[in-house]
Amino acid sequence: MTSRFSRLRRCLLTLLAGLAVCSTFAAEKVVEISAPDGLKLKATYFSAKKRGPGVLLLHQCNRQRKVWDQLARQLAAAGINVLTFDYRGYGESGGERYDKLPPQEAGRIQREVWPRDIDAAFQYLQSQPGVQHDVIGAGGASCGVQNSIQLARRHDEVKSLVLLSGPTDADGRHFLRDTKILPVFFAVADDDEFPDSIVAIQWLYSIDASPGKKFIHYPTGGHGADMFAVRPDLVGQIVDWYVTTLIQTPGEAPVQNNAPIVPEQIQNLSVIDAPGGPAKISRQLEEARGTDPHATPFPEAAVNIIGYEHLQAGDNAGAIEIFKLNAAAYPDSPNVYDSLSDAFLAAGDKVLARLNAEKALQLLPSDTKDNEQLREGIRQSAEGKLKQLSGAEK
Repeated sequence: MTSRFSRLRRCLLTLLAGLAVCSTFAAEKVVEISAPDGLKLKATYFSAKKRGPGVLLLHQCNRQRKVWDQLARQLAAAGINVLTFDYRGYGESGGERYDKLPPQEAGRIQREVWPRDIDAAFQYLQSQPGVQHDVIGAGGASCGVQNSIQLARRHDEVKSLVLLSGPTDADGRHFLRDTKILPVFFAVADDDEFPDSIVAIQWLYSIDASPGKKFIHYPTGGHGADMFAVRPDLVGQIVDWYVTTLIQTPGEAPVQNNAPIVPEQIQNLSVIDAPGGPAKISRQLEEARGTDPHATPFPEAAVNIIGYEHLQAGDNAGAIEIFKLNAAAYPDSPNVYDSLSDAFLAAGDKVLARLNAEKALQLLPSDTKDNEQLREGIRQSAEGKLKQLSGAEK
């Protein structure tokens, strides 16, 4: 109570002195939003205190909603109402702590539960007095990239996106390819602690169909919203982006001059992602290896993800083709053989599933590229399949 009273007293004194209006005290409030299952989600609403668009900001999975505070306050000052909230299991929201969940359960919650929570937050933002319910922006960092794109897929009211350091799934990529009128702002830094994020953002930028897209690529800055501390100009650029795409020309952005060129290695991901693409890139790999035995025309981790997307969709043959391509490009990687083993197992080919699991284990001792956590995960996965296959043979 003392700190709150002191703050109010300072604000009143400032007003009486005629020096300024203490707008942050009145405009910013912590609220609770009820998820569809009744769980309470803690949020902060930053009011522009006048009629204007809204923006929902979705945090990265190694942080919580307060990483957006600086940006949210500047957006509110620019006439844009903002809502940030903690995902369930994060920050001040209810739910079992996300980092304590088993990986399979954490994945299920991301896919099945978070979209409903995010929609509840979206509806809360739309319902606030003065918010133009049909002119909304979304912004996300890391896992928030997927959440923001999926929100835009579900709601036509989303007119602008800001995506920092993160990937999306096949449905999200199709959405960006097919939606030409949604302006998207991308940003990433080369010292990102999760290097796959660098590839992901470049890839999404390369496939986005919007003529008004924008890409900011820093040499340093860190991951997601952590970039704000290192690159303070990024906050201002995002504010300008939302002012342009939500206030001045809703749903539109000017075409950027001198658009950055995305490396061919990244562009090849879109070829692999398309029907007939793996065979085409396989021929390209063979030709490249004729002059450079170490040529790698695509990044391993991103292709591995594409393969598992096909596997999860029930396209076992497509997954096998993609994983074989990855193994051809990265023959010393235990992970590509473990993934290929998964695909053969799903297809019912126990012999090749066993051979590839064994190959993964054989390569692990000489693997210096992957970190200890990934190597242990590969080991457990391969050994688990071999145990499963041995049990099936008895």
